[in-house]
Amino acid sequence: MTKELWINLPVKNLKSSIDFFTKIGFKFNTNSPGYTENMAPMIVGTKNIVVMLFEENFFAATNCMPLADTSKGSEVLFSFDAETREEVDEMAKNVVAAGGKMFSGPSEVQGWMYGCGFIDPNGHRWNMLYMDMSKMNG
Repeated sequence: MTKELWINLPVKNLKSSIDFFTKIGFKFNTNSPGYTENMAPMIVGTKNIVVMLFEENFFAATNCMPLADTSKGSEVLFSFDAETREEVDEMAKNVVAAGGKMFSGPSEVQGWMYGCGFIDPNGHRWNMLYMDMSKMNG
């Protein structure tokens, strides 16, 4: 039975991608055997989900398919939670300072969520949400 999930994500430049994600608060497992010159395991959340960043040429060879052109469409939207509205605001500031772009600034969604959406330097889209469950059905 499946025990873990790794998300493999192509990046144009591994070092600059590591720098970007580190600046916005993500961590990398530098002791992992998966941490090489071609790939780096980024750890997300308390469940330690692994997003493996792959240099594009290495990813394409491994995947046996051409890469999606993120300037023309989205292949996925990565969503992750925040503990507070302020954490969402801070993430938005950090993303812009680190060189990312906002596609949706911090705002309320459906009366019970507060979030923002950003594009990393490789064109991948990310969404951070604070969910106030006490307001969900109210």
